[in-house]
Amino acid sequence: MRNNKRMLGNVLLMLTAMIWGTAFVFQRVGMEDIEPITFNAARMALAAVAVGAVSMLPMASEKGKLAIMSREARAAYRRNTIVGGICCGAFLAAASIFQQMGIVYTTAGKAGFITAMYMLLVPVIGFLFLGKRNSWIVWLAVLMGVVGMYLLCMTESLHLGRGDTLVCICAVLFSGHILCCDYFVKLGNPIRISAIQFASCTVISSIAALILEQPGWAKIVSAAIPILYCGLISGGLGYTLQIIAQKYTDPAVASLLMSLESVFAVIAGALLLGERMTGRELLGCVIMFAAIVLVQIRGE
Repeated sequence: MRNNKRMLGNVLLMLTAMIWGTAFVFQRVGMEDIEPITFNAARMALAAVAVGAVSMLPMASEKGKLAIMSREARAAYRRNTIVGGICCGAFLAAASIFQQMGIVYTTAGKAGFITAMYMLLVPVIGFLFLGKRNSWIVWLAVLMGVVGMYLLCMTESLHLGRGDTLVCICAVLFSGHILCCDYFVKLGNPIRISAIQFASCTVISSIAALILEQPGWAKIVSAAIPILYCGLISGGLGYTLQIIAQKYTDPAVASLLMSLESVFAVIAGALLLGERMTGRELLGCVIMFAAIVLVQIRGE
């Protein structure tokens, strides 16, 4: 039974990676008609409505779980669900806004690979702020990741492009999102955490859009298809699948499977947008992906 749940978790994470990877294409296309933060607010609002509706459905397993808890445990469970959703939503809002702004200036494939750097950053952040020790394999992977990102992102004049810089910031923020999810998913209701995170993300993104951009219904309608895909499929379905699957899957395997989004992003960018990379950029992708795989190996 346990193996079946683990297998289900792995399949869900592979599906999540494919959804997220192809979403980079829709995010790139959407930027032709709408500003990035407005786009982000619209898609997160859709995700909040979709996941919020699912979270309202009665769940027998949830009722059974709460029935055997003490009053204090139930209160803590509900509190962690709310606090976890808000914290995850804050990280998700910041990360997705920087990602969306970065995609304006870089390709879908490059954005996918740079975003996948969060798999390398998670152990580094864990070491610096949580005191978690890492093996030499992890530090080798981090070094490889830096080399790969240099080849992928640096221009002829040896500076990081504007879009690449923004997506790098996004990768750091997504690292915080993953660590936040890992912490709260064990303490609260995963589906409701997901619903609350999208609601929080919508509020934060909407406020930022009103301050920094000029949102309007005409722009939202013109980018309707990318918003629908990124809101309902990539957002509502993808992030909810991530939270559910992380409950059943080993963290190392989960990270490796989610990192496949970078591969799907390059494939989708090539097939749907005709994007092409130089030999140096492809070499950078190969080194980065090797680092992403290597960092999942747990040395003693």
